[in-house]
Amino acid sequence: MLASRLAICTVFAAAAAFAQYKADSAGAPPADLPAPYASLLQSEGTKVTGPDGALEIWLVKALPKGPASGEQNVTFDTIPHGSLIGVIRYSGKGKDRRGQLIKPGVYTLRYSMFPINGDHQGVAPQRDFLLLSAIADDKDPASKPDFAALMALSQKALGTQHPGVLSLWKADDMNQNLTQQGESDWVLQRKIGDVNLAIVVAGTAAA
Repeated sequence: MLASRLAICTVFAAAAAFAQYKADSAGAPPADLPAPYASLLQSEGTKVTGPDGALEIWLVKALPKGPASGEQNVTFDTIPHGSLIGVIRYSGKGKDRRGQLIKPGVYTLRYSMFPINGDHQGVAPQRDFLLLSAIADDKDPASKPDFAALMALSQKALGTQHPGVLSLWKADDMNQNLTQQGESDWVLQRKIGDVNLAIVVAGTAAA
């Protein structure tokens, strides 16, 4: 009997841990978004609710494309650096992939790759990342900031020496879900056209 009760408690504990984050529809992009941004975003976003509040993310309607970059260890080698991938709104405290605090607000998500310089080993298997910039400072959705300019925008948004980053990769499957991977990572999969993106919306890299 005791063993059965312990087993039941273990199941409920695991279920509680898994239920720390959940995904729902976020509806249309916010009405107060600058018009140039609102027209580029999908009509329905995703709301992810967790222990510290919620985030809402709206991806662009069409995935930006360009010539293959030739960069090593990336899953999106035809997305031009600095391209807009979406907009994200935090209603409570958030954290980026490095564990840096993200203040409530609205941010753009632009594509970048971490440099091959030895400082990012173990952060992710791939180099693809999304960088957060305050939408108030990122005025032109069509712009494609170079590496230095995008780093500066993101550093300013978080008020830190390192930019705010979310891990990103091209998912092999077409599942549209929010799943826990490992002990603490929560991965949201959503489509842009016929491409499925996987974004770590919660979870800090161990390295």
